Amino acid sequence: MGDIRKNQFEQFAGSADYIASPELQSIVNVAIALGKPLLIRGEPGTGKTKLAHSIANALGKRLITWNIKSTTKAKDGCYVYDTVQRLNDARFNDKDISDIKQYIRLGPLGEAFKHAADVVLLIDEVDKADIEFPNDLLNELDEMQFTIVETGEAVRATRRPIVVITSNAEKELPDAFLRRCIFFYIEFPGERMMAEIVRVHYPDLEDKMLKACMARFYELRDVRALRKKPSTSELIDWIGVIIKSGVDVATIEKKYPFIGVLVKKEQDYAYLKGSGTVRDD
Repeated sequence: MGDIRKNQFEQFAGSADYIASPELQSIVNVAIALGKPLLIRGEPGTGKTKLAHSIANALGKRLITWNIKSTTKAKDGCYVYDTVQRLNDARFNDKDISDIKQYIRLGPLGEAFKHAADVVLLIDEVDKADIEFPNDLLNELDEMQFTIVETGEAVRATRRPIVVITSNAEKELPDAFLRRCIFFYIEFPGERMMAEIVRVHYPDLEDKMLKACMARFYELRDVRALRKKPSTSELIDWIGVIIKSGVDVATIEKKYPFIGVLVKKEQDYAYLKGSGTVRDD
């Protein structure tokens, strides 16, 4: 009985294209077991968004993504009432506008609730929205239902979705919202785990090349004056360009080829060039 329960609990163990630490695997399974949203924080490029894709792939579930913007409102995730289309139809008299349901379009949250099978719902970069946005989501996430005001129809979740919420920590999130989430901070990978991550993308990469790229990458991240340190995704892109261009290990050990893949702020580039870290030759 204990083994059965353990197997049911340990559902997520990473996927072929995503290396998840044991701690991250465990917290994902905690969120699934408790049916609570998983709030993931970490610096940009550490794989927060890709985690949701990995969970969906590993568990064989559909992924529904809700990309949050500064103008996003909680209601947008539930549904949108297309008043403009209804007005146009009324103007041209080419459609019966009395049936309001035809102008209701479910948002990502509504789709996740209505889906017959389990899904993974990614609410990406929640801290981009207004400060009240997380609190406005609380009722729907708690009760797994909402009402379409225009029709009076109640939309209830047939199966509780696995909810993954990402944040870049640009804003503080309300305490009431945090209390309802399972939290995990993705630390920037150490060299050992980073090597495993790179190997997922480039399994045939020579050891000498990997070692040289990693050494230069972490050397760059150790520069305290950088306003934006290069991320995991940028390292993967950089190695990809190096492979395609045929740059050799000796060149990498002397300078940073294609520095624009790693450094994205002109102030950082100017500092590195002024300090002699980056050369034009």
